[in-house]
Amino acid sequence: MSVDRRTSRDLDADQVACARCGELKDIADLDRLLWCDRCRRLTRNQATRWGWLIGLSFAGGIALYIWLGIHGSRALIGGWVATVVAALWLASKVGREVAYGVIRYRDTKAVEAPRSSEP
Repeated sequence: MSVDRRTSRDLDADQVACARCGELKDIADLDRLLWCDRCRRLTRNQATRWGWLIGLSFAGGIALYIWLGIHGSRALIGGWVATVVAALWLASKVGREVAYGVIRYRDTKAVEAPRSSEP
């Protein structure tokens, strides 16, 4: 005999549990991975913090390389500063998107979250 388990889809055709927090939401309010707006916003904020950390690390490495490896001239200091600032900005954007993708791919809270649809 098979055990009949009720899922959130059995409760209402328009109500589905968010894959991240487990709250029942209207299916129109969820994205294709079944995440609600609040979970996406919180994850985007977390990814932004990781992105700035990655960007600062990369820009710091570039600055160190310019200072110790290239021995950039003081006459072109504005160009070197602009290079480091551009590296910071680009690396933070790339880091944010990569971190967001990794967080969404791993989705560990979806496993740990209590399901409100369980009996």
